[in-house]
Amino acid sequence: MVPLHDETPTEITPYVTYGLIAVNILVFFYELSLQQQGQLDAFLQDWAVVPQQLSASFAGQPSPSTVPEWITLFSSQFLHGGWLHLGGNMLFLWIFGNNVEDCLGHIKYIIFYLACGAIAVLAQWFFSMDSTIPSLGASGAIAGVMGAYILRYPKSKILTLVPLGFFLTTFRIPAVFFLGFWFVQQALYGIAGLSQQTNIGMESGGIAYWAHAGGFVVGTVLGPLLGLFDNRRSV
Repeated sequence: MVPLHDETPTEITPYVTYGLIAVNILVFFYELSLQQQGQLDAFLQDWAVVPQQLSASFAGQPSPSTVPEWITLFSSQFLHGGWLHLGGNMLFLWIFGNNVEDCLGHIKYIIFYLACGAIAVLAQWFFSMDSTIPSLGASGAIAGVMGAYILRYPKSKILTLVPLGFFLTTFRIPAVFFLGFWFVQQALYGIAGLSQQTNIGMESGGIAYWAHAGGFVVGTVLGPLLGLFDNRRSV
């Protein structure tokens, strides 16, 4: 299911959401330039989260990275592994970010976004402390945005593109069902990925499902603490 847009208006111009999308796109184009020069792997080793290196830094051991490992909890949120990775994340941020920014305000929203992303990364790290596979992407932070959205606007309709065999159609799905289904899916894949017999998740070079599920939960907790329900209408 692909969300196209929601039906909840905003009262502000979501400058932070626009800025985040712009920065992610610019960084991705920089990654593409490094790929052509053969320098991308070294760049990701420095700026993406490598769980094994993060574990070593927590234990006080020296890191081969040129930057402090804790910085990667934030820098990794602006890196992406391909066009679909970037496009999917930015689509979800475009649809759900503006409403959460509308509720929290610009300053608290950027704090919320970065905090959700960092804690989401730590959730994934907890289940893969010895992994040498770089973890990157805005998905954890955006999952936090989605967690806040489902609390604030559970009845908001999401216009969704749904494949039915060889045909595509659209449905207006309440956010509580669309986002709830998404969260359950991430959690189940994360649990399945704990088994050594599976071939899904970050350990196989795929998706960091625990970052998604963790970010979503953090968003449902941190959003209200930062004023998600203060002086705003809900639907």
